Amino acid sequence: MRIELHGNTLNLRAVETAVEILRDGGLIIYPTDTVYGLGCDISKKSAIERIYRIKGMEKQKPLSFMCADIKAISKYAKISTANYRNMRKYLPGPYTFILPGTKEVPKALLSKQKTVGIRIPDHPLTLAILQALGNPIISTSVNISKKSFASDPLEFSEYYEGQVDLILDSGPTWAELSSVIDLTDDDHPVVLRHGQGDVSWCLT
Repeated sequence: MRIELHGNTLNLRAVETAVEILRDGGLIIYPTDTVYGLGCDISKKSAIERIYRIKGMEKQKPLSFMCADIKAISKYAKISTANYRNMRKYLPGPYTFILPGTKEVPKALLSKQKTVGIRIPDHPLTLAILQALGNPIISTSVNISKKSFASDPLEFSEYYEGQVDLILDSGPTWAELSSVIDLTDDDHPVVLRHGQGDVSWCLT
């Protein structure tokens, strides 16, 4: 199924449809403030396994996920006072933060170091889906090995048609990936990937 959107306008039908599919263990492709994401409800183990198969990813590579707000993040990650201040300043936004995970995180999403990657996207539709669902959503770009097409539905739709249950198409984004910031050391944030967003605060 495909629903065409008009830019970042909030489409309640799209939100309701996406939430229904996610609750049923389905996969969706959705727009964010960076590139398009491929996701499922974090609690649906079989759906997470489908994502690994579709993208041809090794299961040793953990997937990140999105939360609706920092309060939701605190259920899945340990956040120090210093990190909380930084996250409040820069979220929602184009960042993936690496944090120590809690016992609430499915094992498939934990790294060997017991860390997790978490986002809060600055996109009204995606945030509305997260809030209505009440659970985090897996956050991985629609890029696959040797093929980078995460910004334009015209390019990735052919590959994903029939492999996912819903494509939310808001047109091309021409955006970069998120910046990935490791916050496991409270006093020394580390830029693991410089994508969108200001990372100068990590370099001082």
